[in-house]
Amino acid sequence: MSLIDYIVIVLYILGIVGSGMVFAGKMKNSKDMFAAGGQSPWWVSGLSGFMTMFSAGTFVVWGGIAYKFGFVAVAISMCYGISALLVGWFLAGYWRKLGVNSAAEFLQLRFGGSIVQFYTWFQGIIGIFGMGGAVYALAKIVCALMPLPEGHILADPATGQLSVPFTSVTICVMVILITFSGGLWAVLMTDVLQFVILTVSVIFVVPLILGKAGGWGAFIDAAPEGFTSPVASDFTWWFLVGWVVIHFFKIGGEWAFVQRYTCVPSAKDAKKAAYIFGVMYLVSPIFWMMPPLVFRILNPSVDQEQAYILACQYVLPAGMMGLMVAAMASATASMATTQLNVFAGAFTTEVYQRLINKSATDKQLVTTGRVFTVVLGMLVIAGALLIPRYGYTRFILDLTTLLTGPLVLPTIWGLFSKKIGMKAVWATTLIGFAAAALVKFGVANGGFLTGVGFLQPLIEFVGAHMRISDLMVGILVPFIVLVILELFEKHEHPGWERVMKSKADFHEVPTQKSSNMPAKMVVVTLAVIGIMMSALALFNRAEGKVLFTFSLVLFGISGLVFFLIRRTESSATI
Repeated sequence: MSLIDYIVIVLYILGIVGSGMVFAGKMKNSKDMFAAGGQSPWWVSGLSGFMTMFSAGTFVVWGGIAYKFGFVAVAISMCYGISALLVGWFLAGYWRKLGVNSAAEFLQLRFGGSIVQFYTWFQGIIGIFGMGGAVYALAKIVCALMPLPEGHILADPATGQLSVPFTSVTICVMVILITFSGGLWAVLMTDVLQFVILTVSVIFVVPLILGKAGGWGAFIDAAPEGFTSPVASDFTWWFLVGWVVIHFFKIGGEWAFVQRYTCVPSAKDAKKAAYIFGVMYLVSPIFWMMPPLVFRILNPSVDQEQAYILACQYVLPAGMMGLMVAAMASATASMATTQLNVFAGAFTTEVYQRLINKSATDKQLVTTGRVFTVVLGMLVIAGALLIPRYGYTRFILDLTTLLTGPLVLPTIWGLFSKKIGMKAVWATTLIGFAAAALVKFGVANGGFLTGVGFLQPLIEFVGAHMRISDLMVGILVPFIVLVILELFEKHEHPGWERVMKSKADFHEVPTQKSSNMPAKMVVVTLAVIGIMMSALALFNRAEGKVLFTFSLVLFGISGLVFFLIRRTESSATI
């Protein structure tokens, strides 16, 4: 990359951190910090949910699969859209109707404190630690673009590139600063900005790289056999079905996503947030995956994990490449800030307030939330440095397929079942974990049960269909346990009455008006970036047309959002 790219990256990161600082003054109490005061616009929550699924994994894992196998990566990404639409139909509005500010608050009402403490500590530590893997993967591809002089203090002696550990720690510090200063408002804001910048950048990459390949027809003609199929290798139709189911659990019940449904003014807004999330994932994957897909035709011999960023580097001019790298970095940071905010809130309310200082003031809760943000941020750094030893892709796939069901399905079940209680949740979680461990360490990859004769058919099946086996265990085991316990339990659990009371109280609260501040921040930020790209167009005559067109698109989006804000404010005063 050029000096201009480095300047753009630094300015962009400073701008994102600065936008988080803008919201620091809004943090008057814990609800502001962890639920945006219930005033987040539905489109902000929806786009934030969309970006919460993004990280370096989008570009490294699925971009690598697109480069190696083809359109199956598009099909896998579209599964998120189907899952989100189902969540919008069945769950999102119901979450808001319950009148809780978080999934942790619901679990406290429905099942009691021990489950909340377990989820807070286990999901908090594993989830936050896992964010470190995403940061590492991003640092790896970014550092591949940043050669340094021999002997430079920040260079990796083995590669001559910018040090991956140093970059990982730097990104983690940025994540901590954003979440520490602005709470959920800052997280929502940065998510929306990443969405706009990344989407516009990728839309520019697609026609440029297709042009290099000779157009769509030439690309399809040159594609390897089976490259346009929606299934390939281990990613079968059954895998896709299981991926939809497991992400219905994840998007419908995981704390970070539930937070998106509880921070909006109404149940209708919560449903709309999930719907926009779903529609975006049904429409956009073909654009997101196109760069590595086409780059396979242009250069079939690169490291698949670096294919996405190398495809962008192949066609983007100086300045835009820096913006793309910065936005990719910030997308991963946004995912991490989401997790930090969710679990800092959980530790603040469920550990500090509930167990240590029940009479804590709002100021004390905000201060404690920021302390937990820093402490958990250190855990992200630990993950960034340690997960590479296990393997990032393997870590994410194992975590998602094996543990999502046991951890999340009891929460979703408890939304509608009157009977299951704390014992059912514990049984489902522990049996699910045991089954996952049995498959992963007992019958797979030379596990401790591979020598047992009568298990050979099972061992051979798992060995030949590892991804399907993981999904089956992660979905069917907790589901069967919950069905059995539901059938055998005869009495209504006391927690159901507490949840229904919370739901009734919510209807008594007047509908709140969502805030226009995020939209105003989008207007200002896009206008500033547009001005910066226009200035670069004047100095880079060779790529001036691309840069100037890019700036015009940013100005157009900024102007449209400004018009919608004025129209909304005018109608509100009538």
